Amino acid sequence: MSLSTLSPSSLTGENLVADSVLPSAEAAAQLADFIQRHPRLTVLTGAGVSTDSGIPDYRDQHGQWKRKPPVDHRDFMASAATRQRYWGRALIGWPVIRNSAPNGAHYHLAELERRGHVHLMITQNVDRLHQRAGSQQVIDLHGRADEIRCMQCDYRAVRQEIHDRSYTLNPEFRHYTAEAAPDGDADLEVDFSNFRVADCPECAGILKPDVVFFGDNVPRERVETAMDALRASDALLVVGSSLMVYSGFRFCRYAKEWGKPVAALTLGRTRADDLLDLKLNAGIGETLQHTLTRLA
Repeated sequence: MSLSTLSPSSLTGENLVADSVLPSAEAAAQLADFIQRHPRLTVLTGAGVSTDSGIPDYRDQHGQWKRKPPVDHRDFMASAATRQRYWGRALIGWPVIRNSAPNGAHYHLAELERRGHVHLMITQNVDRLHQRAGSQQVIDLHGRADEIRCMQCDYRAVRQEIHDRSYTLNPEFRHYTAEAAPDGDADLEVDFSNFRVADCPECAGILKPDVVFFGDNVPRERVETAMDALRASDALLVVGSSLMVYSGFRFCRYAKEWGKPVAALTLGRTRADDLLDLKLNAGIGETLQHTLTRLA
């Protein structure tokens, strides 16, 4: 299944309120009750978990794009100009992810796992902050931004090595500044036509972050592992995701098909609001913190 987006749908259901934000203590009481009734969870996380770490997200609270969509896989593979623009902007955007640190939400979710409540965490994020916070059972659904692979020979490298090479090839780009964008991008608009892209040192092939770009396919084995975990869980908990991307939204559809309750803790509406058994429009870090206190 390719990584694609869906347009927001209207909300249905008496308990689904998109605009009113719940106090974190009230949201925590409901979430703690949900976890006590469904103690073995599959957790699906999105960009909202990492915004407090300084990593921007793509969508507003209505599920609409805040900026242009990210690079498309087919364009990246077919167009040298697209690769020039991508890697030129990434010289500014990547350090935001590289230098980020886990925030309270990451640590609270790791603690939920330590207490035995998280059977598996499926994250749509590529920043690896869940792992750095101590979570062990994590599937990086869309890959990881800190590694690079060759699309021809499967050569792999630490991403920073490629950026160091790019700076050597393009020293003038050290002087540019721009606002960071999600997933290691930046809002830099300059002439990229002379940008020299670092190719694979083994075969001169195309290097790409080990990330599922839009229009690309999530590896089947990741999806199957996630689905198996969902089948074995008592419920699905969505944290910090609008679910506008089908690769995440489908877990809510399957959960409902298999009779698994679905809860969401996220600010704003989601694509799955009409599938949710519990919708908590509340601050993520504070709610999780209060939830852990109640569960203790």
